[in-house]
Amino acid sequence: MSNFRSGFVAIVGRPNTGKSTLVNALVGTKIVITSHHPNTTRNPIRGIINREDFQMIVVDTPGMHKPKTALGTRLNTMANENIESTDSVAVCLPANEDIGSGDEYIVKQIKGNQPIFIVVTKIDSISKTELAEKLNLVNQFVNRLNLRNVEIIPISAKNLDQTDLLLDLLAKTLPDSPALYPKDINTDQAQELMFSDLIREAAIEE
Repeated sequence: MSNFRSGFVAIVGRPNTGKSTLVNALVGTKIVITSHHPNTTRNPIRGIINREDFQMIVVDTPGMHKPKTALGTRLNTMANENIESTDSVAVCLPANEDIGSGDEYIVKQIKGNQPIFIVVTKIDSISKTELAEKLNLVNQFVNRLNLRNVEIIPISAKNLDQTDLLLDLLAKTLPDSPALYPKDINTDQAQELMFSDLIREAAIEE
């Protein structure tokens, strides 16, 4: 197909900022376990979104943070490796939490020149007035770090509010390329591992 695009998008953020919920919303089915517990995602998981004119591989990275343990260091290393090889990066900032040093640390790990999307997640948890104030703070955050090639997108992955808009914007960053995966799959994660993760999700939430 002419003008077909295919590429990778990294979803990054502190633990519990809505990354996995966002990936599931974009893909259209649950491929990543979600939990209120930090570091639920321990391996980068690739969700595959197939459309008529593009194939997008979204990489749900482990929650990034200043590492304090060997596991934390390993998770950060995997996340950084995935960021470097993607065509754009979506940084999740929850609307119901303050922007802090952890968020600044993560943004500073983006070393490439890819487009950056600051995704303000969980907007369903605050009022419209609070959202306006939050977006102003996010804009100040972007300016303070002197970020370029950035768009700010408020969403609710839970309610699928503006997720289609985000998907369209991310798709525009993909390079011309044939599909990288078969068009009839939505993840490259082994089925056995998916079942294992779902069992782990249930155990975590007990």
